[in-house]
Amino acid sequence: MKLTPTPAQTVGPFFGYALPYAGGEALVDRSHPGAVRLHGTVYDGDGVPVPDALLEIWQPDEHGVISQQPGSLLRDGYTFTGWGRAAVDGVGHFSFTTVEPGSTGDGVAPYFLVTVFARGLMDRLFTRAYLPGDPATLEQDPLLSSVPADRRQTLITTRESDGSLRFDIHFQGADETVFLNYPNTPQFTGPVD
Repeated sequence: MKLTPTPAQTVGPFFGYALPYAGGEALVDRSHPGAVRLHGTVYDGDGVPVPDALLEIWQPDEHGVISQQPGSLLRDGYTFTGWGRAAVDGVGHFSFTTVEPGSTGDGVAPYFLVTVFARGLMDRLFTRAYLPGDPATLEQDPLLSSVPADRRQTLITTRESDGSLRFDIHFQGADETVFLNYPNTPQFTGPVD
């Protein structure tokens, strides 16, 4: 007997009750000498803030080293794991306390990998949040340089006057964030052969 797939379900809003955990947004303590705030707002296709999204970030440390340490859900206050999770507030705003990532290799501009879960999405969305910086470094990044020039800015954070990094996410519209697709990676909604 051959089984047929059942219809896909959206990824929310139930995750807001089960996935957030205390301290998930703090990859480092605010007192850390290199601490920086990565924050922004998640907007739907009409430009309205999404009040029930959840974001995860993955990143290397400030030297470009990708952590292999366990303990992301049970933070000890000393070990940098490079992973965090934050739910948005009632007006779609999220905030992480972390360090600025370093480059992971020659020609690779520093970035945060961002995953977004939200109601109405059939699957999570992936994007990158690059550090603002030297235009030549950003231009030579393999992924960023493959994005049409008029869309690249949607992947670059903005440095605010207090030193924090702002990264707004737009699901659709004129300012739609560039989202990534990872071929050969099983997705929740696609067939797994």
